Amino acid sequence: MSAQESMEHAEHVEHASSENKKIALLIAVIALCLALSETLGKGAQTEAISMNVEASNLWAFFQAKTIRRTTVQTAAEATKLNLGSIGDDAARAAAQKQIDDWQKTAQRYRSEPETGEGSEQLAERAKHAEEERNLATAKYHHFELGSAAFQIAIVLASATIITGIVGLAYISGLLMLAGIAVTAFGIFQPHLLPLH
Repeated sequence: MSAQESMEHAEHVEHASSENKKIALLIAVIALCLALSETLGKGAQTEAISMNVEASNLWAFFQAKTIRRTTVQTAAEATKLNLGSIGDDAARAAAQKQIDDWQKTAQRYRSEPETGEGSEQLAERAKHAEEERNLATAKYHHFELGSAAFQIAIVLASATIITGIVGLAYISGLLMLAGIAVTAFGIFQPHLLPLH
């Protein structure tokens, strides 16, 4: 090998090493984006599960209140139908008082703003929990799609080092930008892209 060939070989190795360092830096940046997207995705997934449980619990409580309200309303109406057949004035007054108490209880089961545990308030809270769940789920889908883009970008960038095909690095960079965009949509506008 002549001195000139040796020098050309050294320059080629140095150039390849420089290119590999750039690709390695690209892979590191993509891996950082992947880690952030995965972390955001896990947080959104946990939030979606938590809000789903919350909504389910509130709807179950709503159903229990509705059943109780129906039961006391039925008892009040049944007693009201029999009120005329009660001959004793004291017994009729006691029955009327019981009817009034049941009706007040039924109203309290329907609406109890002080505690937020009337069926109307429970339904509002359950719907709010469902909205929060849907928001977290939308975010999660964006973060997962962003993570997929980052993972593919890492594979393509790694393939650039092995194959020397620089076009793969450009495609990798474009995928990284797409992953960043989708992740940003997940953070700021999760309902803009329909990814359900």
